Amino acid sequence: MADAVRLLIAAIGRAGRGPERDLYEHYAGRIRWPLGLRELEDKRKMPTPQMIEREGELLLRAVPAGAVTVALDRRGSLLDSEAFARRLGRWRDDAVADIAFLIGGADGHGEPLLGQCAFVLSFGPMTWPHLLARAMLAEQLYRAQQLLAGHPYHRA
Repeated sequence: MADAVRLLIAAIGRAGRGPERDLYEHYAGRIRWPLGLRELEDKRKMPTPQMIEREGELLLRAVPAGAVTVALDRRGSLLDSEAFARRLGRWRDDAVADIAFLIGGADGHGEPLLGQCAFVLSFGPMTWPHLLARAMLAEQLYRAQQLLAGHPYHRA
């Protein structure tokens, strides 16, 4: 992926110190592409549907103008690592400047946010802790980088 492609992970909730954060930082530190993490939250108490809508607004506001948006959601498409790398490679080859990955809160994403995303990606039907999802995404971004570079890190 060219240096011009910038990656952003926008996530609801703040991660403190701990093994999930350490794992995220381990993989994020190995990624050569510019990678940012924006942690967002609204601590006001509100009904769940209203909170999902509010979190969607916060996430979409964090996305750079013109970015390709990818929501992580269990209802999304399942890709193996090679297909994920090919998709990133196509965006790179199409001169996409920014790719933003959106990780929702405990109640997930609402339809308005999902409808505005270029792609919805699933890590499977199981529910994963949101802090672990960040680490899993960072590892897959690193793996995609290595696959696109022809590096032997990936073994299917």
